[in-house]
Amino acid sequence: MLAKNAVAKGLTTPGYLKTSLSPGSGVVTAYLENAKVTEAFNKLGFTIAGYGCMTCIGNSGEIPQVVTDAINEADLVASAVLSGNRNFEGRVHPMTRANYLASPPLVVAYALAGTVDIDLEKDAIGKDSEGNDVFLKDIWPSRDEVEKVVAECVKPELFKEFYSNTLTRNKRWNNLEAPTGSLFTWTEDSTYIHLPPFFAGMTKEVPTQIAPIKDAYCLLNLPDSITTDHISPAGNISKTSSAAKYLNGRGIEAKDFNSYGARRGHDHVMARGTFANVRLVNKLVEKPGPNTLHIPSGEQMAIYEAAELYQKEGHSLCVLAGKEYGSGSSRDWAAKGPYLQGIKVVIA
Repeated sequence: MLAKNAVAKGLTTPGYLKTSLSPGSGVVTAYLENAKVTEAFNKLGFTIAGYGCMTCIGNSGEIPQVVTDAINEADLVASAVLSGNRNFEGRVHPMTRANYLASPPLVVAYALAGTVDIDLEKDAIGKDSEGNDVFLKDIWPSRDEVEKVVAECVKPELFKEFYSNTLTRNKRWNNLEAPTGSLFTWTEDSTYIHLPPFFAGMTKEVPTQIAPIKDAYCLLNLPDSITTDHISPAGNISKTSSAAKYLNGRGIEAKDFNSYGARRGHDHVMARGTFANVRLVNKLVEKPGPNTLHIPSGEQMAIYEAAELYQKEGHSLCVLAGKEYGSGSSRDWAAKGPYLQGIKVVIA
């Protein structure tokens, strides 16, 4: 309703913004159309580009190159506002450093304003077709309006109709040939799923001692509040990352990299994606990113490549971390990835 009211006032979103709409279900598409707000969303740039975790996992597409260049040249703090439940640094897009969660109407409001540096109670979010200031209160729908639309448009039959053919709707999926049997047929051909190495060499006996950390090199020196998304990002696979080099070597083009979240079943990709967050702060190097200092040589390199080199040299590794290391959303690879890199984490 807010989008519809905004369009009626003649408001638009600035051209430098990246907007997208990825509902959690196809049912949403139906009731948005029933509510006659789809056209308003489209005019504001919130076209439906996918479903589920598409936007919050970084798959809503690129921002204009001119915007990327401006952010890099002026070292701007770009922002993302998401109506989801996770918005870590660089997750919606690698260029975003300030990231916020908000309700869907507020996401649209911030998009109309073109900035998060605004007091939505006092500042105008745009101008109408006659050049007059428009405030959030001018387009915010009343509770009665919202309840009326919900009662008229969000019907149980929409859900029944959509989910009744879930197993038959996707012909491409249903036409895939899949092996049968009680055990999975592992293959080396896939870059999405691979036989995990975690049980290799495991014995039936429980280890009685934990090996001490001795003469270990420090791979990373991290500050406080390093989240699971810093440790094992779920979003965009950077074209210059260790994971990208691996995928390129397997014949995968950049347009088909997908995300770390989609490739979490492949240990070779995810080991290379460990600490690959583009906003990771490592005190051993000057700039944020997935790089570190290989101490014996004094050479700066990708974190995975440094860990690999240390292991080849027979050195133990540790990570120095501050408070709240590993906070954030659940991510099994935040534990498995460092293990594959031979790392022991020391909470300072």
